[in-house]
Amino acid sequence: MKILIIGGGGREHALAWKLRQSPQVEHLWCAPGNGGINEDAECVDANLADVSALADLAAQLRADLTVVGPEQPLVLGVADEFAKRGLRLVGPSREAAQLEGSKVFAKEFMQCHAIPTAKTYGIFEAAVDAYTELCEVDWPVVVKADGLCGGKGVLVTSSPDEATAFIERLMEKREFGDAGKAIILEEGLEGREISYIVLTDGKGFLPLAPSRDYKRAFDGDQGPNTGGMGAICSGDLISAELETLIQTRIVRPTIAGLAKDGKPFKGFLYFGLMVTRDGPKVLEFNCRLGDPETEALVMRMNFDLSEALKLAAEGNLSGFRMNWEPRASACIVAAAKGYPGKPETGKKIDGLKPGNGNVKVFHSATQKEGISYYTSSGRVLTVAASGESVPEARRRAYEAVKQVSFEGMHYRKDIGSEAGEVAHG
Repeated sequence: MKILIIGGGGREHALAWKLRQSPQVEHLWCAPGNGGINEDAECVDANLADVSALADLAAQLRADLTVVGPEQPLVLGVADEFAKRGLRLVGPSREAAQLEGSKVFAKEFMQCHAIPTAKTYGIFEAAVDAYTELCEVDWPVVVKADGLCGGKGVLVTSSPDEATAFIERLMEKREFGDAGKAIILEEGLEGREISYIVLTDGKGFLPLAPSRDYKRAFDGDQGPNTGGMGAICSGDLISAELETLIQTRIVRPTIAGLAKDGKPFKGFLYFGLMVTRDGPKVLEFNCRLGDPETEALVMRMNFDLSEALKLAAEGNLSGFRMNWEPRASACIVAAAKGYPGKPETGKKIDGLKPGNGNVKVFHSATQKEGISYYTSSGRVLTVAASGESVPEARRRAYEAVKQVSFEGMHYRKDIGSEAGEVAHG
């Protein structure tokens, strides 16, 4: 197979690294890729917002399969464009991708299909109405922008002033453009977060190993939301009973509900869950693999990812089995100064070394000039490691990230520090 990967971050580098290991893969491209991805795939220029040009590219390359990493092309309808031309792609249609593209759509979908989620105080299209509702809510409260904000459109807070300021940024200052046309106010849930991702062909599904990401910028879950500052992956993050509950109450009703609504979902479907005293509840959907969860997941995959992707695209996953190394993994994101606000770029990266069987450095935002690498955006590198347990995996990951440096580099020091707590629900 010749495979095209759409995207240019750490998730796409992890996919390229894993797909390259398959004896079925003859050639790999990544569009647009980044400075480090070209170690594992040929990088080609691309505009992720131009779905027609992406389909042109796949056709020109004669790619047998295309897998989409980021949400933007999926929400814009890249899967529909590929289907129209008879090109094979792993990813949901524009209609199905609304699960991520519109928080309002997702909330109304869950209410319609009785999928457990947080109580909603209201959906607002005028800032003044949202400010008024803040006088009636129970704290903490969650403020969500309707549209895509790169992981930065959600605020969990117990401060009325902080909530008001965030609503002003979204709805009046329009810092995230049309994503802030509407917002949702909902209750803040208490419990332990879990990332539960499945690969579905629109009918059945295969669950990936459970993982957990860490969205806040600083230790102790402090600071603003980011795209993710690290993740862990381990079979013992959740109990077997809880996993059955997740599949029964959430995964199957979601896939069946989308099909019933005429929006069958093919591809990776991400359930961001909170395990509460009342059981698992959905915080958010993503219509693709998580980042940085993917960087942790690939360290434990013991199956041919290219074969799984091909079968999903063909709508025939039923005979495939995903096997996982009976180990754990952890990954740490090294971010640029200023992230998640305005990151400083163009800083030379020192200390990059080839990984070994237990450690791999994935490039998230780098540019290569000569033999040197430079930072090009906020999340620069994701350092992943595996081990017999989460504590061992995180120890290896932190030892590796300490060998890398660039001006202004920062990373969380507490990724996976709560390891050993099994969520039961």
